Amino acid sequence: MQSESARMSTAAEARFRIQSPPPTNRTVKVIDLDAASDADVMRLIGEIAQADLVLMMVRAGGNTTAVSAIGTACSDVRVMTHTVVIRDDSATEAALSKTLGQVRPWSLMVVVVNGRDYVDDILRSFR
Repeated sequence: MQSESARMSTAAEARFRIQSPPPTNRTVKVIDLDAASDADVMRLIGEIAQADLVLMMVRAGGNTTAVSAIGTACSDVRVMTHTVVIRDDSATEAALSKTLGQVRPWSLMVVVVNGRDYVDDILRSFR
């Protein structure tokens, strides 16, 4: 007798699997807080009402000065916020802890990654 997992892996059952995910039609606004100028932040704040999600990226120990302004604007119009904290090899525990303390109050989800190459995969998951 086959286990449930083995049976679900057969070619006969494969025809019932979703071959590609359905389009989400979500509007995701992304801002790299380390590279963003004041004008970039203001432009994002002006576009938040048309977004479904705002994703902020910052490296551990990076520039988090705009987090509260973006978070407040998102809260005002009920737009979800996620933050990706990029922890590179030079980041200290203190820098990571400080950054997490600054972004956590404004983020529904915080993800800490060990390099920028993970960011593309995270962005792809929102499509």
